[in-house]
Amino acid sequence: MKRFKSIAHPAVVGVTLIAAVIPLSAIAQDPVASFATGGYARGLRTQEMMSVIDTDGDGKISRAEWDAFQEKVFKTLDSHHRGKLDTKIFARRTEARITTFATGGYARGLDSTELARKIDTNGDGWISHDEWMTYQGKIFDLMNTSVTHKDEIGHEEMFATGGANRP
Repeated sequence: MKRFKSIAHPAVVGVTLIAAVIPLSAIAQDPVASFATGGYARGLRTQEMMSVIDTDGDGKISRAEWDAFQEKVFKTLDSHHRGKLDTKIFARRTEARITTFATGGYARGLDSTELARKIDTNGDGWISHDEWMTYQGKIFDLMNTSVTHKDEIGHEEMFATGGANRP
């Protein structure tokens, strides 16, 4: 009598591996979402936010424009003028404070205890101005992938539609 070898087990293992790899590859394609949080990346990567940050209206965000926007966000969040943000309060008050000049999606993306912990690199429960600017600088650097307009974030980079665009 012949014995048939089942292919069910290898097929299940293969499908499981593919299912595990696809989400990981999607995260790997958007370093901003993996470095920050998905909510922050989604809130940031909109045409409305690009227009808010791109103050000269040239269709690109320079490092100076980015830094000026991040300064404005920090100063608005630092309503007590301490030069630092309490991580416990950060996630509860962020949205209400910045929706006058940022989109609701961006504000909701910042409204996260997980993000506050990521920005508070020394773990002291406070986000200092330096921690804020360093973190936001890293976000800019992660999106700054263009070979045709270095040190500026264009549509391809802002919306993660192609990574390092071509000349």
